[in-house]
Amino acid sequence: MVIAVPREVLPGENRVSITPDVTSKLIKKGFSVNVQKDAGINAGFTNGQYESAGAKIVEKAEELYASADIILKVQRPVEQPETGKNELDLFKEGQLLITFMYSLHYFELAKKCAEKKINVISMDVIPRTTLAQKMDALSSQANIAGYKAVILSANYLRKIFPLMMTAAGTIQPARIVIMGAGVAGLQALGTARRLGAIVEVSDIRPSVKEEVESLGGRFIEVETDENMQDAGGYAKEASEEFLKKQKELIFKHVTNADIVITTALVPGRKAPVLVTEEMIKNMRPGSVVLDMATEFGGNCELSEKGKIISKHDVTIIGEQNLPSLIATNASEVYAKNLLALLEHISKDGVVKLNFEDEIVKGSVITYNGELIHERTKQMMG
Repeated sequence: MVIAVPREVLPGENRVSITPDVTSKLIKKGFSVNVQKDAGINAGFTNGQYESAGAKIVEKAEELYASADIILKVQRPVEQPETGKNELDLFKEGQLLITFMYSLHYFELAKKCAEKKINVISMDVIPRTTLAQKMDALSSQANIAGYKAVILSANYLRKIFPLMMTAAGTIQPARIVIMGAGVAGLQALGTARRLGAIVEVSDIRPSVKEEVESLGGRFIEVETDENMQDAGGYAKEASEEFLKKQKELIFKHVTNADIVITTALVPGRKAPVLVTEEMIKNMRPGSVVLDMATEFGGNCELSEKGKIISKHDVTIIGEQNLPSLIATNASEVYAKNLLALLEHISKDGVVKLNFEDEIVKGSVITYNGELIHERTKQMMG
């Protein structure tokens, strides 16, 4: 089967779905790989490196898509800035697209894929099981994003992170509050601690307290009897009562912090607002808030998607694509996630989808002209 690797066209996206290293591994597995010219250039991978790995370089997107059985992407299909055409128009019936579709948010796009008889596997709904760990692209990208969130916040803070004893006196360490102790939050915690900051972490799941403390963080605990985690290990939508309690407790910690990093996402829902304007008004001048959830509505009342703004003398960072800022490493781990998935669903360079398999069943969104992913169907009513 022929795999196509297009250049990403979403503005600000620097990642590429497959690296030269993974290209050679896929060819050994029996696939052919066609890469669009300059597809990897923004992630630090040259056309020459892909050719040395055995890939064929294709100039035009039309030719690339026409040649393919499988299309590997990072972003969902979007309109191409230079032609004004949607990438979906380039697909042929029966092709397999593997990408971050986020069909629980972009269900109309999933519906269009079904209508065009494009088969879609979405990397954001790979089941979180032991077997699927190597394919868990949400976690691999969240790890990168959590690290970058701290580095970016540090850049805008007017203070240093560690405690510093100098002849001119002692400089106190920065105080950081992280909201959400998922993969991104825990990576942010580890990064901030290594830089010497005091870190407090809030999460609606009491079960993560031990992990937070093992990484040197202080856990901000909201007393509750509610179970805040679903069967898949994702955070559930919290009740009004819980959110009210959480906001009251968090207010004190946020207004005492130098940096607040928010990471809370609920699949298929608008991101919960955790940092209100009132909190920001009461933060110290020069503080920083970084909102990692801006693509899906934002955790901060004042953040703006894709923008860095200043309100009430607080810098609010709304960068929606943190992994793209570390495109080399983000592409390397994503390519390995895709390789693990393709190894799981193919034999001798041919993909065969077995719907008895829990990974296939959980991640295929559309198949043979039908929208078959249960949670996406529910979102559409």
